[in-house]
Amino acid sequence: MNEEVARHRAGAGRPPRSLVSANLLIAVLFAIPGGYVVWRTATTGGGQLATIASRSTLEPLWRTIQLGFLVSVAAAFIGTGLAWLTTRTDLPLRRFWRIAVPLPLVYPSFVGASALQSGLTPGGLVHDLVSVAGVGLNLRLHGLFGAWLVLTLFTYPYVYLPVAARLSTLPTSLEENARLLGDRPVQVFRRIVLPQARSSIAAGSLLVFLYTVSDFGAVHLMRFETLTQTVFRTRLFDQDRSFTLALVLLVLALVVVAAERTVARRGSRTHVVGSRPALPIPLGPWSVPALATCSLVVGLALFSPALSLADWGLSGWTRQLRGGAGLRIGLDDLVGPTWNTVWISVVAAALAIVAVLPVAYLLTRHNSRVGGLINGVVVAGFAIPGLVVALSLIFWTLHASPFDFLIGTLPVLVFAYVVHFGAQAVRTAQVAVSTVPPRMEDAARLLGAGRLRRLRTVELPLMAPGLAAGGGLVMLSTMKELPATLLVSPIGFRTLAVEIWNTYEAAYLPEMALLALVLVAISALMTWMLIVRRVTYLA
Repeated sequence: MNEEVARHRAGAGRPPRSLVSANLLIAVLFAIPGGYVVWRTATTGGGQLATIASRSTLEPLWRTIQLGFLVSVAAAFIGTGLAWLTTRTDLPLRRFWRIAVPLPLVYPSFVGASALQSGLTPGGLVHDLVSVAGVGLNLRLHGLFGAWLVLTLFTYPYVYLPVAARLSTLPTSLEENARLLGDRPVQVFRRIVLPQARSSIAAGSLLVFLYTVSDFGAVHLMRFETLTQTVFRTRLFDQDRSFTLALVLLVLALVVVAAERTVARRGSRTHVVGSRPALPIPLGPWSVPALATCSLVVGLALFSPALSLADWGLSGWTRQLRGGAGLRIGLDDLVGPTWNTVWISVVAAALAIVAVLPVAYLLTRHNSRVGGLINGVVVAGFAIPGLVVALSLIFWTLHASPFDFLIGTLPVLVFAYVVHFGAQAVRTAQVAVSTVPPRMEDAARLLGAGRLRRLRTVELPLMAPGLAAGGGLVMLSTMKELPATLLVSPIGFRTLAVEIWNTYEAAYLPEMALLALVLVAISALMTWMLIVRRVTYLA
């Protein structure tokens, strides 16, 4: 028994067959959308290479790579800089900024894009307000610049959260010793902090890149056609071309995932050796520029869209009070989609945690190559854009006769959410599993507790905060998901994201604003309760 416990602690023991079997089943399920894309493309009657090499493919491919690279780099700079300012310096109002900085994550990209496009351009509320203060805004949000700005503002929290979590867990001795030896704050950041946070920066930048290349709403509103737009446009009248382009998008995402994993393995990490908080670095005369930077980023990404949405909603409400045209939505139009959004997001988050927990156990407790391969399959699910996941499941259920009864049903929609967003919970689930002290599990095993009893009474209570953080990420992403919901949801099933998109397409701006404000309020509450408060689990 002692030898078995020693092997368990060292992670050298073979994983149980039941755990390996569960992981293999999970890998098969997560591989269905990507596997169908590969199979569908391979069985097409030729011409794939000509399609890939055509100008109509290479141009949106180049625009996709260009946009993904620019947004990832900008988000890395902004997210890392803000994380350092809010966790390591004496930035004024630091507690407020630590709450406000990650909150732009609550905006769906198409909602933020429409609000910024209206508010920052001439005639918009934000444009007029800053003009009174003597600041002239001449922004024209369209094309590459508009898509870059919008997606950067709403994705930098994906970098900020893991980097802030990593910085909050770093030992303070290294930085303080460097400062005692005469290094300036910038040198300490470059020589000590940045190498330790490299893997977190890479992981956050990967999420930003994958989010950008799979985005549908923002690039559509900015009239910047990427591969996702082309796949959506050709999905009905040219399915072979649509799946070929989807395969190109899948390969691009997987190449970036592989590059990130290489960087993560090479990145150096220092384990925590103490819990003593770091001494804040005095900014001195740099306090004003730092405060201005935080105000500019949060103002553009958080308050500017909120002002535009509030302006649209109030204009419709006051128009109705004055006897003009009434609002085209009632209480039922708010309650129904809100309830659908909340319950299906909770179900998707819970199932995603159940799906990735065995993967986290295999990765954390056992040195198994199978675990790395299965983790790659799960991450590939997030690498596939939601639009491609939806198309794959639609055509797969159409052509797989044993499963044709699932066409247009809620289980398929939930499955699409879990496959696409489950990877967001893998890292937090790994951290949650690692928080369970091996000695506690060993003691429960020696006392005769079975596997399920140990999980229920010992491990789950300790893992709950980390699992809640991962579930919160999945829930938030599900609430904002648009293309998969548009394509896969059953007839009559409405979520807030779909209703917002439909009302905006119909030019019902006050109605769209009210729906968007409800979604943003719910998302903000979930972000604060499940993600921001548990930020250390994202390290």
